[in-house]
Amino acid sequence: MKLIYPAVFYPFSDGSGGYTVEFPDLPGCVTEGNDLEEAFEMAIDAASGWVLDELEEGNEIPKASAYADVKPRENGQVNIVLLDMDKYAEQYGEKAVRKNVTIPAWLNTFAEKRKINFSQVLQEAILAKTQKA
Repeated sequence: MKLIYPAVFYPFSDGSGGYTVEFPDLPGCVTEGNDLEEAFEMAIDAASGWVLDELEEGNEIPKASAYADVKPRENGQVNIVLLDMDKYAEQYGEKAVRKNVTIPAWLNTFAEKRKINFSQVLQEAILAKTQKA
């Protein structure tokens, strides 16, 4: 699952080239980097960790604000940050649960011939269903 969130980058007041990054939709999710590249890397890591914690606790994740609706304070610059939650969870996630499901035999055969990953499809369907609610 990939998610996008707006992030606001504020340059350090000392002029050193670093940035503090805040996520308006992820309360308390703040990070920083010594330059813009590092700030982006840290922003992706911080936001991914924030979202993964929420998911592992069974909480819904906040919907992202529209880019145009984010109003930064003085000197802030709004950027979009892309989170690859599958990749992040694979590397850092701690919880996995096995679920048994029942489907018609013909559907099983159909999906196996097409090498469909049942776990991935189920995860995507559940997330899509919860985000529509």
